[in-house]
Amino acid sequence: QAQLVESGCGLVQAGGSLRLSCAAFGCTLTGHPMGWFCQAAGKVREFVAAFSWTGSTKCYADSVKGRFTISIDIGANMVYLQMNSLKPEDTAVYYCAAGGYMSVSDGEYDYWGQGTQVTVSS
Repeated sequence: QAQLVESGCGLVQAGGSLRLSCAAFGCTLTGHPMGWFCQAAGKVREFVAAFSWTGSTKCYADSVKGRFTISIDIGANMVYLQMNSLKPEDTAVYYCAAGGYMSVSDGEYDYWGQGTQVTVSS
C-alpha cells in the first residue's frame, strides 16, 4: 500500500505563507488524483484542494480560492500545497490524500498522510 508523508508544519502569522509537501512512497503519483483536506480542532475533515491528471484540472474550496495552490512534481513524486495570505481560520491539521478519481469527498480517497499542523496567529 502506498504511503504519504506530509511536511511543512509550522506557526505562521496572519498574512504569511507556508508550503506543505507530501511525498509518496510505494507508488507513483502519475494518474492518481490528489487532494488536500484539513481538520480544525473539534471540526470534521473538510476539502481544501484537489488535482486531476485529466486536463491537469485543479479544484479549490471557496474559502481558499486565490490564496492556495496545489501542484505536482512528477520527478520528485510529490504534491505541494502553497498557502498564501493565511488567516487564523486556516488553522488546522492538513492531510494529503490519493484516490482513484478527483473528488471533494474524503471518502473517495484511498491513501492518506499522517497530517501536519498549521497554526496561523493573529
